[in-house]
This record gives sequence, C-alpha cells and structure tokens, in this order.
Amino acid sequence: MYMTRINESDEEMIEAFRGLGVSRNLATTIAYLKNVDEASSQDIEMNTGLRQPEVSVAMRSMRKNNWIEESSKKLNGKGRPTKIYSLAAPLNKIVRHFEEKVKEENDARITLVKRLRSLSKD
Repeated sequence: MYMTRINESDEEMIEAFRGLGVSRNLATTIAYLKNVDEASSQDIEMNTGLRQPEVSVAMRSMRKNNWIEESSKKLNGKGRPTKIYSLAAPLNKIVRHFEEKVKEENDARITLVKRLRSLSKD
C-alpha cells in the first residue's frame, strides 16, 4: 500500500472540518484518503496516528454516506482478506454535504431568532 503521511495542508483541512463540527477521526480519514488511490485500515492507522476503533468509526460514517468503496485483497496468502478502501465520492461532494448541514443548522437558528424577536414584541 501507500506510505503517504498527513502533511501540513492536510492538517489545515482537518482543522477546517473540525471547525464545522466534524469528528477528528472522520476529518483525518478523509484527509488521508484524498491523498491515496487506496488504503487498508492498517495503512490509515499507521499514517494518521488513529487507532483501529477510530478508523472503524470513521469508515462507518463514510460508508453510510456512500463516500468510500470497499474491496478485499488477500495479502501474504494467509488469514482473512484485508479490506481496502478508496474514496468513492469526490472531495468537493463531501465538502458540499457539510456545507448543506451548516446551512440547515443556520436556517434553524435564524428561525429561532425570528421567533424570539416576535415573542419579545409582546
């Protein structure tokens, strides 16, 4: 697999995602996968500093949103096949997902502020 580590530009992306309320695990996994064609959980763990359960949680979220493709590869001839992950969605689609969430949250807040304004006029 690939030995691409998280770099300064990736850290900036992770922090931007974090500012939107995205978990560190998910933000880090997205930032890593955008740099490689494919990676196993172990590759992600070794190159991001995440632990296996953290990668699993991030993958669950990515799977739910159809952002990753999974395949299996038999490595070293023994044991069960290793799952290999790659981004199935372009990064801009993933960003757009969070943009829509932020818009929905802000719209809900604006509605509450308008409601408070109308209640304060009484």
